[in-house]
Amino acid sequence: MKEIDLGHIQDVLINAATDVGLKILAAIAIWIIGRWLIGITLRVIKLGLQRQHIDATILRYAHSVVSVTLNILLVIGILGNFGIQTTSFAALIATAGVAIGAAWAGLLSNFAAGIFIIALRPFKVGDTITAVGITGTVKEIGLFSSTLYTSDNIATIIGNTKILGDNIQNYTNTPFRRVDMKYQISSAADSITAMALLREKVSEIENVLDQPAVEVNILEFNLVGPVLAVRPYCKNENYWQVYFDTNRVMSESLNAAGFPAPEAIQHMILKN
Repeated sequence: MKEIDLGHIQDVLINAATDVGLKILAAIAIWIIGRWLIGITLRVIKLGLQRQHIDATILRYAHSVVSVTLNILLVIGILGNFGIQTTSFAALIATAGVAIGAAWAGLLSNFAAGIFIIALRPFKVGDTITAVGITGTVKEIGLFSSTLYTSDNIATIIGNTKILGDNIQNYTNTPFRRVDMKYQISSAADSITAMALLREKVSEIENVLDQPAVEVNILEFNLVGPVLAVRPYCKNENYWQVYFDTNRVMSESLNAAGFPAPEAIQHMILKN
């Protein structure tokens, strides 16, 4: 029986550990340098597109695509450093991609919807829209989803398929919008005088446009009295300021003019 050559085994282990250690150090170096080069590449692409005055929506989308692609290539390069056949790995990715694509059709449909959003341009980054019942400012159009910031500063992420498959209201496409308000007045009040007063006072609110002029009309009647439709116009960015100021001015101006407060009165007739 041969004696175990401990010295030879020790040399083999040291050589193997050294080889693995060098590969790990090389992988770390490749990762650090690769990430640095990817960062430089993305900045160069961004500056180049900005010089061409490319829209911010397309710029962000291109940035996402290039970033994902370069990071995948970096990972494949690191695996190649460990002796893994990158051609086989690439084929494995392609095969897995087909399988995952069949299972995650929704994810791929979101990707396709993102491309259609970029191409059809129903909205762009910075626009204020309503989609899938959510109103907010578009912060980003991503590969699979878009991010909206609502008026209370909540980031809301919505799948691109849902956005493209639903009605989209884009408030930024028009230079101004109408603020729809209602005001209940008493049946004892002079509605003609009340409407004239509201037209005058609401038109004096800051950021209310002169044209189109403020609209005040009787919208409907109920048991209390007429319900007035008060509709000033303003720029999109001033919507909520005009909305709240209109509420305040309607109440203050009619109260100051001595109009009776609306009251729900019921007359009951008792029969013996």
